[in-house]
Amino acid sequence: MDQLDLPRASWMNEEHDMLERACRSFYEQVCAPHYERFEEQGCFDRDIWSKAGEMGLLGAEVPEEFGGPGGSFAHDAVITYQATRMGIDGWGAPLHNAIVIPYILHYGSEDQKRNWLPKLVSAQYIGAIAMSEPAAGSDLQGVKTTARKDGNQYVINGQKTFITNGQLANFIIVVAKTDPSAGAKGTSLFAVETDQVEGFRRGRNLDKIGFKSNDTSELFFDDVKVPASALLGPEEGQGFVQLMEQLPQERLLIALQAMGRIERALAETVAYVKERSAFGKKIIEFQNTQFELAEMKTEATVAKVFVDHCVARHLNGSLDPATASMAKYWLTDLQCNLIDRCLQLHGGYGYMNEYPIARMYRDARVERIYGGTNEIMKLLIARTL
Repeated sequence: MDQLDLPRASWMNEEHDMLERACRSFYEQVCAPHYERFEEQGCFDRDIWSKAGEMGLLGAEVPEEFGGPGGSFAHDAVITYQATRMGIDGWGAPLHNAIVIPYILHYGSEDQKRNWLPKLVSAQYIGAIAMSEPAAGSDLQGVKTTARKDGNQYVINGQKTFITNGQLANFIIVVAKTDPSAGAKGTSLFAVETDQVEGFRRGRNLDKIGFKSNDTSELFFDDVKVPASALLGPEEGQGFVQLMEQLPQERLLIALQAMGRIERALAETVAYVKERSAFGKKIIEFQNTQFELAEMKTEATVAKVFVDHCVARHLNGSLDPATASMAKYWLTDLQCNLIDRCLQLHGGYGYMNEYPIARMYRDARVERIYGGTNEIMKLLIARTL
């Protein structure tokens, strides 16, 4: 049940309403019955990805000429938001859809698009992006992985960590230095088709606090040879600019995920306090409960209005990096705050893993870190003052 009394977002239309219903059905019927198993095994079944491809839930922004439905970020926003709203938090499709694929759409050549996009739409390829390293997280200029030109190929060496979809991905965009002496200007992006190269290894599926059903891994590149055609963009040294251009969408995506989880936490908590009794009356009848929920509903409503505003601006090309950073940091901070308060209203049961609020509490925390820490977001915003 929706807890926020808001009209349909201005950027949505009937087509998006239909997609919303299709997403809910897919998450409810195809994903939810197996979700605990995905948590235990540390990743989703690859079959889920294939079914999502058949349902049109992968590559929504890919034009029809490249095998996609020809949608926009609005479609990916619906797919992403509904995933966390329905409790399917660990699925890596939002990253595949709205982070990996746009790099190919914006910087890929015609041949690259024709070769890679249909495979990403069908889930023949599962995408990942390898930015973070053991000594380089939010500081992308500190990347040590190298890509050395050798004739008509590049040789990639380095190590990546915290890579979402790391165990399943067979199409990985790798951030590497083509000129280590040139700082940010020496960074380039490469598309590595892992099934076609030697020297690529996956490390362990990392043991995280939350997001247990998302495979997050270390990746190793030991003299991995890729053709010169694996370079994204017309020339070397464009990688840092490409990353900076795409990071606002990634940060907006994280804000959308946080918004979905905020609404779910509120709905779960309202249902719980209406059912649970203490001292002879329902928990919701206590004034403290009413005040807490009133505050949370207000804050969630403000958040959703802001996120919808950001999506609308992004769709018309006017979302600036600072505002995207505001959305990312504010929504993820708010999410952790509200979920903590919702857990408190559950009492001891909120600490039990069988209750959805407990998993939300664990899963939410990382969103203040990935996509650039919230402290980095504040630095970016401060530069506009």
